[in-house]
Amino acid sequence: MRISKFFLGASLLTLTACGPGFNQEVGGPPADFGNATMNNTLIQSGQKDYTIALAGRFAREVPSTITFAFDSAQLDARSIPLLRQQADWIKTFPEVRFRVYGHTDLVGTSSYNKSLGLRRAKAVVAYFASQGISRDRLEALASFGETRPLVQTAAPEERNRRTVTEVSGFVKNHPALLNGKYAAVIHREYIELAKRPHPSNQVIVTQTNPG
Repeated sequence: MRISKFFLGASLLTLTACGPGFNQEVGGPPADFGNATMNNTLIQSGQKDYTIALAGRFAREVPSTITFAFDSAQLDARSIPLLRQQADWIKTFPEVRFRVYGHTDLVGTSSYNKSLGLRRAKAVVAYFASQGISRDRLEALASFGETRPLVQTAAPEERNRRTVTEVSGFVKNHPALLNGKYAAVIHREYIELAKRPHPSNQVIVTQTNPG
């Protein structure tokens, strides 16, 4: 019995190590959700589970990644509609903070690519700001291609030249969260009626015949 329990435990550990989150792309809810300082802060404030849940929801409901032309931080016609979807989602959750990670392919030096990745992330943040989103809720970070390539190649690769937007936490002391009601934010639904034109009031005219 002890031997079977030992092998069962070992099997579970193996599956955990190989499951989702192992070497996971930035942009989905990571296994440890960020660096140690942020992780500890989220745990102590009771936000971690809610932050991860909201990060997963963002990744499922909107395209979190856009790509760039070679050696460029310019937003193009393909990326704007995707960023608009991200911006609409972000505006629906004013209590939430976001990070934008800029990536490059593996062409060029690490220092140049880090600068290019940051310029790409800042371009996305600037677009969000132009859509009325406060910069206080946004952070631009660089992660150059050598550290997080989607495709392992030394050649130019568009899929590696990207930004990824993700949920990073909640706005400190936001009025909607003073009572710790993070779950209410997670389960909030889009208000579709607010996006639709209000139906015009129909005026019913009754005509009376002269008698």
